[in-house]
This record gives sequence, C-alpha cells and structure tokens, in this order.
Amino acid sequence: MLKKIDVEQLRLGMFLKELCGSWMDHPFWNTKFLLEDPADLARIRDSAIRQVWIDTSKGLDIEDGNSETEAEASEHNEAALIVASTAPDMPVNSVTAAQELQRARRICATAKKAVVSMFQEARMGKSIDTAGLAPLVEEISSSVMRHPGALVSLARLKTKDDYTYMHSVAVCGLMVSLAKRLGLDEPTTREAGLAGLVHDLGKARIPLKVLNKPGKLTDEEFKVVRDHPSAGYEMLLEGGGVGPIALDVVLHHHEKVDGSGYPHRLKDEQISLFAKMGAVCDVYDAITSNRPYKAGWDPSEALRKMTEWAPGHFDMKVFQAFVKSVGIYPLGSLVRLESGLLAIVTETKADALLTPVVKTFYCTRRRERMHPKVIDLSKPSAREKIASWESREKWPFPDLDDLWIENAAPVPA
Repeated sequence: MLKKIDVEQLRLGMFLKELCGSWMDHPFWNTKFLLEDPADLARIRDSAIRQVWIDTSKGLDIEDGNSETEAEASEHNEAALIVASTAPDMPVNSVTAAQELQRARRICATAKKAVVSMFQEARMGKSIDTAGLAPLVEEISSSVMRHPGALVSLARLKTKDDYTYMHSVAVCGLMVSLAKRLGLDEPTTREAGLAGLVHDLGKARIPLKVLNKPGKLTDEEFKVVRDHPSAGYEMLLEGGGVGPIALDVVLHHHEKVDGSGYPHRLKDEQISLFAKMGAVCDVYDAITSNRPYKAGWDPSEALRKMTEWAPGHFDMKVFQAFVKSVGIYPLGSLVRLESGLLAIVTETKADALLTPVVKTFYCTRRRERMHPKVIDLSKPSAREKIASWESREKWPFPDLDDLWIENAAPVPA
C-alpha cells in the first residue's frame, strides 16, 4: 500500500515511491528506491521536500499517513472545486482544437528554431536581442487566443532532446493564457509571454552534460543548476532593452510563497504577480514533459500533484486562475468514465470545463481495445460522465497522444 508521510517520519528501511515536490527541490534522479543510506535521508530532510510517498509492501510501514486512494480522491475533488468555484469568464474558443493544431505545429517549428538560436548565441557569450522575439510572441499569443490548449498541449509532446527549447515555448503560451485569465491588458500579456519565452535563458550557462544528465546530480551539479535564474538575469541585463517583467520572471520563477525557493528565498508578498505566474507555468510544463531522467505526468495528474503542493509552493489565487486557464481536463488527459471506458480528451470548452469532448478507446471491464468513439460530455444526450483521472503510468498505451492529434484539420486557406 502507498502512504503519504511527512519527511520527519521518514526512516531508513522505508521504500520511497515518490518525493512530493518539483524535481528542482531535490538532487535525486531516481525517486523510487529503498532508503538505506543515512546520507540520502539527510539530503531529503535538508531539501525543500516536506512530504513523500512510501510503498509499505516493499519497505517499513508507519501507522499514520493517508492511503493513495483516499489522498487521490480528496485531491481530485479539491482540484475540481477550483474550476467549478466560479463561472468561466473566458470567451468561447474561436476555432476547434483540431483546426488550431495545424497552425500550432507551424508556430512550434518556427519557435523552436528561434529559441535554439537564442540559446546558441547565449552559450557563445553574445548579447540577447529580446526585441527580435516580439513577432514570435505575437504568433504564440494569437494561437492561444484562438484556442488556449492546442499550442501548449502540442509543445508538451517535446522530445527529451528538445526539452530546454520547447519548454520555453510552452511556458510562453501558458503565461499568455494565464495573463488573459487574470484580466491583464494586451501589452502586459505580451510582456508576460516574452518573460515565459526567456525565463530559462540562464540554462545556457549550464554544461550540457549536467543539463541533460540522466542520472543523479552531485551536490555541486545541483548548485550549478540552481544558479540558472541569476545567470539568466545577468545575461539579459548585459543585452539591454528587456523590460522589468521579463527580468523579474527570469530571476524569481523558482521562488515559493513559503520562502523555501531560490535564489533569494522570497516570501508571498515579496514575490511579484508575474514571478508567481512564472512559477506555476514553469512547474506545470516541467512535470508534464518527458525528461532525460523521468517520463512526464499526464496533464490531469500534474494538476492533482500541483494542488497538493499549492499551499506552500504557489500563490493560491494565481494557481486557481491557472487551473481555470488550462481546464481541469486539458487536451490529452486520460480519464475513466463511469461506464468503465477509458477515454482521451480531444477538445475543451471554456463554457464547459468539467465536461470536455472525449474519445473512448478501451474497456476496462472486458480488458480490450475498442473502436474509438467521440463523445461530447457537455451535450444533454451524453449518458457518460467522468469518474476519475487516470495515470498514463498505469495504462502505458503507446498511442495515447495519437488519439487526440490524429484528426487535426488542415489550415483553412
């Protein structure tokens, strides 16, 4: 059985299933192991991690702690309440996800080239001209305005080798969507998008063997990685011409409201709105993406985890707005219907966030694949309802992403 416990309750002989926090909060690559080394126990307790999951079937047990089923049900309900607590105030998507995916593919390809070039110039010590990124930010913003989920979901499918570059593109899109949800004006929204595009520029100073290391980071390597916000800030200052919003997000997107973040351990009101936005967007894309050392979580599973971390990690108002901006069931989410069918989310609607369009493909009762069927759960005629999120780890079908992008329509002339 899985149980969630505080790190103070952690003992040698327990089997770690998961550390409850961002990968940047600890130096461990593999978070599933039998805790036998006192040094590893000390490193966990010295990190920003406050809770962990243990597997009592593989190691020592503890009387206290929530079981996995109880915790997941509670977190699912809490996340659902975040979305349902107020009526959506975003306009209905002007195009379908399938239509926008074609445009988004082209924008992502162009954006990747631009970001790769920016990082290459940064690695060579050249100054960064952020003004040249304005047309790209405008393209990404326009895509998000037509359909907020298409580009972000497509960028999430980055390969391990593309992670650093496409992560910047995804965070740009997420920042734009969140800014619109928060009611920020157009110029400020574009500045927030630019901040997302350059937020990880400091990683250009990290040696590639460290940045892409598939194994456990040493303490020195972990320190190098944690220095990237300050490095990016210095690089942008040297280049000149960048606004205060981008500078602030680059420097402070790893700060946390409880003061456990870095580089300055700022607390709550000491952190700007834009840095708080950057923190949420950065973590969401990071944990939903495949990394050299870890497979990404399903979007809905990521939101469940972030709901768990939110009280100390994120500003709650910003986090709630973020959940509404991406939806409780983002494109590509794996869900189980009350009938027992598994389905993938293929379309989201601003006026029906809890009842997306899904494509069923597997019957859990008969344990067999079925011919895919599209169901709009918001229609009065729909007899199906979503019962729960499902983990892709639990159902490792190789074609899950193909199910929601395969019918993308061509771009209208």
